[in-house]
Amino acid sequence: MNVPFLDLAAQDREVGREVQAAVAEVLASHAFVLGPHVERFEAAMAAYCGVPHAIGVASGTDALFLALGALGVGPGVSVLTTPFSFWATASTVVRLGARPLFADIDPATFNLDPAAAEATLAATRERVVGFLPVHLFGRLAPMRALGALAERHGLWVVEDAAQAVGARADGVRGGAFGRAGCLSFYPTKNLGGLGDGGMVLTGDTALAARVRQERHQGHSATPYVHASLGLCSRLDAVQAAALGVKLPRLDGWNARRRAIAERYGRLFAEAGLTGRPDAPLVLPAPAGEAHVFHQYVVRARDRDALQARLATVGIGAQVYYPLPLHLQPPLAALGFRRGAFPEAERAAAEVLALPIYPALDDRAVDTVVEAVAAFYG
Repeated sequence: MNVPFLDLAAQDREVGREVQAAVAEVLASHAFVLGPHVERFEAAMAAYCGVPHAIGVASGTDALFLALGALGVGPGVSVLTTPFSFWATASTVVRLGARPLFADIDPATFNLDPAAAEATLAATRERVVGFLPVHLFGRLAPMRALGALAERHGLWVVEDAAQAVGARADGVRGGAFGRAGCLSFYPTKNLGGLGDGGMVLTGDTALAARVRQERHQGHSATPYVHASLGLCSRLDAVQAAALGVKLPRLDGWNARRRAIAERYGRLFAEAGLTGRPDAPLVLPAPAGEAHVFHQYVVRARDRDALQARLATVGIGAQVYYPLPLHLQPPLAALGFRRGAFPEAERAAAEVLALPIYPALDDRAVDTVVEAVAAFYG
């Protein structure tokens, strides 16, 4: 039995007709850029995430760029973040002319470790202006601890919530804990569009106004008079329409992801592959609604050989991320060396993402577990 890493066609079979009808409505309206379709989706996302403002932009990367830029990130300042994340988390800081200041991760969650962040702040002489935690693989970072640390140091928090849409802790959704939160609607995300798309969430009215201005060429209230340089980063109406169809299903889809994760955990334990010091797998710990399992990521002994073996029997598996940010060639000028963040480096050498998506059935999960068990003998 082949088990693809991701099956977007299965989602299309569930909601495709509704998405096509919504897109047809956009085509009939000829309102393709901003307009009522985008405004309707922005209002729905603001209500869902529990924030006053949700601003649709062209990508998750642009969401980071616009939110950080609105907070004044630029030359001469640093932003504290994680070295174990997607490239855009750090590259956006650098593109704004600022410096990413890394702190190591918690080995149990792969998220920014508050103790490491505190130690980094104590040791640096750089002018740190804020935190950029990432809710990696769908699990919320420890926002209570990070928020308290930021408050003690007079820093803001912007959440990279691209992988955690719908996650919730203490009644708060991912993206609503800090000064702003950034979402991605890339097609593979838990709430994915038909192409690129992103969103900035915030309760800060001034920041929201700045992002709305900047995403639209820096327009002012007077047509063709520009208040700032801005950029062209608007969520297309077609994307907003498709996402609006999918949003009511998001909580159900996330619940199914948690059920799949629970099944993986139970079957791997029954197979004797986890739960003891010499076991070949370390599984993600359950976290209730604080984890939406954008990816189901394990630590695996002989990771690369396991991935290759799974591929030979038709099972997809991916490595996120094989090279930590501090070792990426474009950031070499920052001066970080191998060994600087040992937990991030160890994770990069051990993590493997197994198939997980709402349409994945129990038999497919069983097949993946059986193949992993067969590899380890």
